Amino acid sequence: MANQSSSSYPILSASFNQDNSGFAISTKNGFKIFDSSTGRLCYERAAGAFTIVEMLYSSSLLAIVGAGEQPSLSPRRLCLFNTTTGASLRELNFLTSILAVRLNKKRLVVVLQEKTYIYDSNSLAILVTIDTVPNLKGLCAFSPSLDGCFLALPASTTKGTVLVYNVMELQSHCEIDAHRSPLAAIALSFNGLYLATASEQGTIIRVHMVSEATKSYNFRRGTYPSTIFSLSFGPSKQLPDILAATSSSGSVHVFSLAFGVNLRAKRTGGLLGAILPDSVSDALDPAHHHVLHNAVPAGSRSIVVVRKVDKVADADASSSKFVSCRATVSLITYNGYFQEYTFSMNNQNESSWSLEHELNLLSTISDTARS
Repeated sequence: MANQSSSSYPILSASFNQDNSGFAISTKNGFKIFDSSTGRLCYERAAGAFTIVEMLYSSSLLAIVGAGEQPSLSPRRLCLFNTTTGASLRELNFLTSILAVRLNKKRLVVVLQEKTYIYDSNSLAILVTIDTVPNLKGLCAFSPSLDGCFLALPASTTKGTVLVYNVMELQSHCEIDAHRSPLAAIALSFNGLYLATASEQGTIIRVHMVSEATKSYNFRRGTYPSTIFSLSFGPSKQLPDILAATSSSGSVHVFSLAFGVNLRAKRTGGLLGAILPDSVSDALDPAHHHVLHNAVPAGSRSIVVVRKVDKVADADASSSKFVSCRATVSLITYNGYFQEYTFSMNNQNESSWSLEHELNLLSTISDTARS
């Protein structure tokens, strides 16, 4: 997941890798790679301004795009870079600026304003070109799992319609009418089963089941409009336990999906009722919305990921329900900080946040430089 910022921030772009074990940031001077668990600076390169730095898991391969401040760093050129050798492996040139890049071990996706290209990651053979509506922000979501590899793109400039494309089979999967207003943020779960969306209004966040192209959950973030900067599902093989979001209000939001399922099961007395909402407009009880206020200054851009979720199961061996969960929530702020929180929640919907550590990304130096 990557986000680009305006030049008013010291960080130009920030992104986590596919399993959230590492992250990359770029500034006007170069880029840095960090370990998410320890905060250790793993690699840095002072080579000018970059608007995109995407990792391939924890390998030495990066996909980088310059900010155009010097001829060698054109925003229309994608460079596949090897951090071990410090050399470019391959370059791809385009007619217009590159707005987003996503990749896994089989596919490379390049998003331009009105076209999206899908390549074979190994041979770099172009597989398909998708003509899109004008996508000025390069908005996209990508599920890196090879078993459910989907790409989500805006399908309208006037309302929040999403095109979901099967990247492995190279065909359109579905279109989802998610919101009345244009999209501001989208995210896919790792396995491609679920899609989260937010419109430019930012008051409602919706979760859709990709296979059925249906709305499964509505969550009310707040009453007043706010810009949703990022969305992130917790890691899971099935329905993720939680969904996290950051907004221009400076808050971090967590929505509990798993406890919502348990509550519906109790209310309806069946599995079908646990999965299906009462109606299309059904929103979960506000108790399933947990907010960390003032995590960052209001208006400051940030991205969030849920790196880990641990659940404590019911003591009754015959029960599949859990009584509490603890999640590791990581946050990058575009004013230059990395924060890691522990979010805890029990089956009474009581929650707490604990800041485990905070790191100044701009002042951190590598072990090599330190020695």
